[in-house]
Amino acid sequence: DSSEDIEDVSLFDADDDVSRRSKKSKIRHPVASFFHLFFRVSAIVVYLLCELLTSSFIACMVTIILLLSCDFWAVKNVTGRLMVGLRWWNQVDDDGRSHWVFEARKVSAQGSKTTSEAESRIFWLGLITCPMIWVIFAFSALFSFKVKWLAVVVMGVVLQGANLYGYIRCKVGSRKNLTSMATNYLGKQFLRQ
Repeated sequence: DSSEDIEDVSLFDADDDVSRRSKKSKIRHPVASFFHLFFRVSAIVVYLLCELLTSSFIACMVTIILLLSCDFWAVKNVTGRLMVGLRWWNQVDDDGRSHWVFEARKVSAQGSKTTSEAESRIFWLGLITCPMIWVIFAFSALFSFKVKWLAVVVMGVVLQGANLYGYIRCKVGSRKNLTSMATNYLGKQFLRQ
């Protein structure tokens, strides 16, 4: 048979590319990745199932706010640093003025990233999707006249929205950089046409 004469050979170092891709997409911090999603998803699940499990609004509210607070702390102080190399905080100087500081990990000397693509996807997917879900819950609570739940939902929007805003500012840079990036992009699009 002619199938015995066929040999698998790597074409243009394809095997090296596959091994490099698998290393890039490997999750380097599985515990951080788990907790990045655990607190966020748990708060949403508790919100959705709370009325089915118990009739105590206070117990549900406290549980949800504790989960949201744990999520805020974990994302701001741990998972952002480990998974994507970004962090932000507020600093008060000697004059009493508040300054927001946004940092991004510098690229290594070889020019390669120290974060994996899989962790980055997990981080940004969780960071963007969950606040959108809380906004949907806010409209739902508002239109269904569940005013007592509106306070809980607003806490979800505020805590997760603050992390989203902080990390977007870390990723993109200051407002001046954002404006110049938009201007440059629109200028390039205009010149192409």
